[in-house]
Amino acid sequence: MQRHHALNTLAGSVNAGLSGLRDRLEAGWGAIAEAARRSGREPSRIRLVGVVKQVPAEVVKAAVALGLTDLGENRVQEAEGKIAAVGRHGVRWHMIGHLQRNKAAWAVDLFDLVHSVDGIELAEALSRRAVAAGRTLPVLIEVNVTGEASKFGVTPERLEPLLVRMKALPGLEPEGLMTVGRVVERAEEARPAFAALRGLRDRVARATGVELPELSMGMSADFEVAVEEGATLVRVGSAIFGSRT
Repeated sequence: MQRHHALNTLAGSVNAGLSGLRDRLEAGWGAIAEAARRSGREPSRIRLVGVVKQVPAEVVKAAVALGLTDLGENRVQEAEGKIAAVGRHGVRWHMIGHLQRNKAAWAVDLFDLVHSVDGIELAEALSRRAVAAGRTLPVLIEVNVTGEASKFGVTPERLEPLLVRMKALPGLEPEGLMTVGRVVERAEEARPAFAALRGLRDRVARATGVELPELSMGMSADFEVAVEEGATLVRVGSAIFGSRT
């Protein structure tokens, strides 16, 4: 499929301030909408998660004021201070980075959706903390579809038994899958991994009877391809906020 590259020109750095932020956000939403239409999907079904790792709180606040409603953080320590500064009104906070079991209580307190559950031990820790907090925590299972040793996530063959066990845990609601694709030179090269995650979701959902509507896949370099392959959540950082240090 032909794709537009509306976000190929990035801000130089998050420290460059707010110049161009509105244009980059609008370009991101526009690129998502075009990719959705090319693949026969409803654009409103796809959420742009702005990755705010190392982005100053005042810049995040400006993005929220411009209409960005989903914010992703990689580390609970950074998220705690940023959530306190930015607030929760009209905003959903996503944990998108690797999460250690000893941070489960923090995660339950801070986040509206955890993308990166990669094992039963972490799931059980989140379950205990969610029950103690009196809430049900929506979660995604992270799958390592590329088989790279450097990446977290369950292997595809371990997904179904993990999902079955997680579905029985109180306080957790598995809502879908997440993956981190390979670093690629061309966005099109990421397509096989995204298609594999979608196919895996479809097979496991049929086998278990568990609905898994969410697919978190695609980042700044390849999110349009991810949308074409069924992403409902795309995690975009540098294309909106500029490069990190």
